[in-house]
Amino acid sequence: MKRHLTALLALVTGLLAVSVPAQATPAAGKAAAAPPAPQQVLSPTPYMGWNTYYAFGGDPTEAEIKSTADFLVSSGLRDAGYQYVWIDGNWAAPTPRSAAGDLTPNPAQFPNGLAPLVDYIHSKGLKAGIYTDAGPYIPGKCGLGSNGYYQRDADQFAAWKFDAVKVDYLCGIAANLDPKTVYTEFAQALRNNASKRPMIFNLCNPVTSPDWGNYPEEQQSTYSWSYAPKIAQSWRTYTDVGFVDEIKFKDVLRNYDANARHPEAAGPGHFNDPDYLGPEHGMSDEEFRTQMTLWSVAAAPLVIGSDVTKLGKTSLSTLSDPDVLAINQDPAVVQAVRVGAAGTTETWVKRLANGDRAVVLLNRGDSPATLTTKASSVGLSGHRFTLKNAWTNEVTESAGTISAAVPAHGAALFRVSRATGKPGVPHVVAGLPQVTRVGGDAVPAGTAPLVAGGDQARVEVTVRNDGGQPVQAPRVDLAVPAGWTAGPPGTAPKLLASNHSATFAFTVTLPATAEPGNAALTATTSYEVIGKGRLRQETSTPLVVAPAAPHGDVALSHHQWISATSGWMSPTVDNSVGGWSPISMLGQVHPTGIGVASPSTVRYYLGGRCSRLTATVGIDDAVRNVGPEGGTSTFQIIGDGKVLYDSGVVTRDDVQQADVDLTGVRVLDLVVGDAGDGGYNDRADWAGLNATC
Repeated sequence: MKRHLTALLALVTGLLAVSVPAQATPAAGKAAAAPPAPQQVLSPTPYMGWNTYYAFGGDPTEAEIKSTADFLVSSGLRDAGYQYVWIDGNWAAPTPRSAAGDLTPNPAQFPNGLAPLVDYIHSKGLKAGIYTDAGPYIPGKCGLGSNGYYQRDADQFAAWKFDAVKVDYLCGIAANLDPKTVYTEFAQALRNNASKRPMIFNLCNPVTSPDWGNYPEEQQSTYSWSYAPKIAQSWRTYTDVGFVDEIKFKDVLRNYDANARHPEAAGPGHFNDPDYLGPEHGMSDEEFRTQMTLWSVAAAPLVIGSDVTKLGKTSLSTLSDPDVLAINQDPAVVQAVRVGAAGTTETWVKRLANGDRAVVLLNRGDSPATLTTKASSVGLSGHRFTLKNAWTNEVTESAGTISAAVPAHGAALFRVSRATGKPGVPHVVAGLPQVTRVGGDAVPAGTAPLVAGGDQARVEVTVRNDGGQPVQAPRVDLAVPAGWTAGPPGTAPKLLASNHSATFAFTVTLPATAEPGNAALTATTSYEVIGKGRLRQETSTPLVVAPAAPHGDVALSHHQWISATSGWMSPTVDNSVGGWSPISMLGQVHPTGIGVASPSTVRYYLGGRCSRLTATVGIDDAVRNVGPEGGTSTFQIIGDGKVLYDSGVVTRDDVQQADVDLTGVRVLDLVVGDAGDGGYNDRADWAGLNATC
């Protein structure tokens, strides 16, 4: 069924049960399940495939699934490893069981039934997956459940010749069942199916606190690792990674971090599952490449959530990169762990079966950065190392430092091994162009670069040599949009020694008429390598040219923002988040403002032209239609990186007035936090937002 939309529906209508006992117990009258027998290894390395849920948003049809199966073959995705065609929820008839108790597909979606469709999938050299829920069918709350019919349904799926079964828990949580008990019973039914057909079991409990409300640990996805490896091939480790048509980078990172809590649970034949891949569902190409990098080193199942027939060449190339897939499919099935502290930039390492290391340099921040680690830090010894960039296929040699210029929201992925034989090409890192100053002001670290017409900016490109041999005559040329100018970088060094770097600085000037929108700075770095001639690397950084600053007395919510995020869905102008109702707090309706869900940041360009901002902040009255849980947020107004207003914790029974001096502020951020208790039911409002400019 529509998993995350169902969770969202719970926020709006309060359908699903929230109150549960402090300690979940098996259903009354049922004895605890006996320990399962050792399971057959059905997929030694993480399985790969495609799922209907995010692609079609529910109600998949025979025609859509056949078309996708055909495309998996014609596009080469099947041969890259994406074998499973998985039918998610909403496949059953409105009354899901026949009078005899058998599950029945919806004839409007599957006029020929499921068995012929499975045969078609198999005829394409693919495998088929199906969906059910561990709980009982509850009309009005969840559309398909197998509780009370586990063996009957397992036998039915096997008779239809399915190769995999995903078992959700929406009906289970609504019925207040114990997940370990019911999932163990379902696993036994699958293994004991009448056809003796091997079927992968994907245990999908997406319930998390506080995202879904207040649930005991034993009922949450974060507890599945403790029992699932003994009964399932994979298990979800957190809530859904997004909504239909909306998978956000911040939620990809959230799910990856939750998935990383128990790497010891993964191994050949059983995998932590952070949910589906989401190309072109709201992330940039760079952000999706980062998701693919992280899922690959996590030894996670790679299941595509998008409509693959509509994906562009870049997404298809990212999904099928052979070096990246080889890391995911490494037979050791070791999950990556973080080296060093968590932060905006991080290093993750995965030990591979042949002793190599897969190393990720992750940039969670909003500006480019050069990231480094040491070979010794990732478990390798020696003085020479071969680095293969899994995304670019470039092979270089390092004297012990592993580094990369990583874009905002990007990740570099290297396969690192000990080097032998003749010296290789030195590992030279050509930095990404970085805006470090605009006018007389330094750009705050980690902030997305922003310029406006008439600005003068300092742009730096740092080049470093991590190889064992020097490189000669390093040079950087900077290309800027038409009408802009870039001053010369000054005198370049004659050589760049091993373990040294050089920074090339440019003065970039924008014309007053610079067009607002997206632009790019592109650096071409070149250098001489003995025996290799002059080598070149091209790096590019996107940046935003701000729209015109507001003028006069304005409702800032009606002015064009630079960027805007919301914890779920999207920021809404003059309505509560989602656009369902006017902004209302403590019974008072406000005609203007912005509705968001925590966490959220809305950014405006003021250009130093405004003097004052007033606003009313609080929690929208819509939360009262859901329940007493959640509905707490914090509000901050930040100018050029400095906090100008901080509300502290605001509850549904409070509103606050903000009155802020904006004198000299160039960039304004409106930031909403979750007050430390998660984003459940946090529908926050910025009402008024009246600016004097």
